Parts: sequence; C-alpha cells; structure tokens
Amino acid sequence: MGALDKPTSGHAFVVGIDLRKLTEDQLALLRNRKIGFIYQSFNLIQRLTAIENVEMPLIPRGVSANVRHNKALKMLRAVGLERKTNKRPTELSGGKQQRVAVARALVAEPSLVIGDEPTGNLDSNTTAEILNLVVQMNKSKGITFVLVTHNQEVAQLTHRIINIKDGLLEKEEILHKLDAFTEPAKMAPNILALPVFAQARNHERTQ
Repeated sequence: MGALDKPTSGHAFVVGIDLRKLTEDQLALLRNRKIGFIYQSFNLIQRLTAIENVEMPLIPRGVSANVRHNKALKMLRAVGLERKTNKRPTELSGGKQQRVAVARALVAEPSLVIGDEPTGNLDSNTTAEILNLVVQMNKSKGITFVLVTHNQEVAQLTHRIINIKDGLLEKEEILHKLDAFTEPAKMAPNILALPVFAQARNHERTQ
C-alpha cells in the first residue's frame, strides 16, 4: 500500500495506479507525490532542525527554498510547534518529535497518509490533538489516512476498522462519523484504522 514493494500476486492500486506496472523510479516518485508516512519511531534526521525535517519531502519536487520554508512553517503551526522550528530532534520530547513527523507527512498534501502506530509514543492529550488534525486534513483536503494500530481506543475513532490476524482479514467494521476528537477520555468514532481507510481524495480509489 505504501508502494515500498510490489505484490507477489494479484494487483494493488494506490490512487488508481497499479503498483505492479511501475518501475522502481516510478514507485519512488509515487511515494514522494502521493503518499505520506508517519513512523512510530519518528525517523527524523537528527542533524536537521524541525523545520528542515518538515521541508524534506518538498526538496525532490523542486520546490523553492522560500516556498518550502513557508509550507513547513504552516504545518508546524498546525501541530503547535511554531516556537520549536529551530530545535533539533534531540532537543524535543517524544510527543513533539511525533508532531514534527506528522507535519512532515502532511506538508506536501499527499493523497494517502499511512501511520504506523502514530500515537504510540504520545500521551492522551497529544493523541487527541494529533487525531483532530487528522480529521481536519481528511475533511478539508480529502486526504485518506490509514492508521495501523493495536490501540482499540484509537481504532474506535476511525470511520472504518479492518482487523487482520496472522496476515488474514478477520473482520471489518464501519463506524459512525464524528466531526472531531475533543475529549481524550471520550475519543469516540472517526477516520480509518488498519487497519483503516478514510475517504479517497477527489474520489480516487485506494485499495
């Protein structure tokens, strides 16, 4: 789904594109243009500042330095880190590093964002803030979010839950939709969990 590998059988379509038909260079381009990744372990570049980390996905696109800076600053504001732009990862808490990682995944406004336990290192308040941002981007930009999680509380906040056990699809649930995640103690249904899919951007199919 993240275009990191091709299926050994069958077909996988991401934003309507068959991954089996792409070369390695085309897969790399697809990842850069269409897919954002949020890692549980952040995967920030230690020698770069927060804003430089967020700018990274825009560099291969040839975006000018000034535009990159402004876009990255806007995303850092969105995750509440406008005062931490020049801090390096080692100077930030785990929660703040994850916010930088979220901003990096969203800065290029991809069609699909895949989160691997994106709230695994966050407290309940920060989890609620990040998930509210996910809802906002889903609704305003039409970005599809797939959240891989073992946290049932987070899964229950999504639009759709796909349960996978031992590599096989076990069951699927379609949940009611909410407008936002507000109180951490009451984080109830909204977005997609992986198990999880949300609405596809511009009606593009994500399979």
